[in-house]
Amino acid sequence: MALGDFKLFQYKSKNQRDREEHEYAVWAFPYGDTQKEKLCELFKELIRKPYIPMCLTVYLTCKELFEWTLKNSESHEEAINKMINVVKGYEQLLTPAETPLYLALVLASAEIDENCEYPSADEIRTRIKELEDMRIVKRSKLFKRK
Repeated sequence: MALGDFKLFQYKSKNQRDREEHEYAVWAFPYGDTQKEKLCELFKELIRKPYIPMCLTVYLTCKELFEWTLKNSESHEEAINKMINVVKGYEQLLTPAETPLYLALVLASAEIDENCEYPSADEIRTRIKELEDMRIVKRSKLFKRK
């Protein structure tokens, strides 16, 4: 581990830090606090667990992964399949059973506008079932048994 890994000698001005925080907030929730509040309401209806801040962290990770796979895919469906496979490497953060929930919410967030009209919890549940039924691309094994 080098000294640069500790960010000991890196300096950012307050303005630069504020600008980066603002850019991240706009990326995370382009429609502001209204979007965040409606997403939290959906989480409460869908999972009924008290740890919504952790859910938002996982959601933002999935959002970033989906955007990355979308850039590196030829179609929307291929990006979904890739994201499902990439998420498998994040088992400490997200179980395979939770993946369709978060992906459904990421896709729903991509479809809303400034009115922040998310689908209902029942509509999200239907999307989750559709995602669970999707064919998941299997990673090829490097070594096959003879």
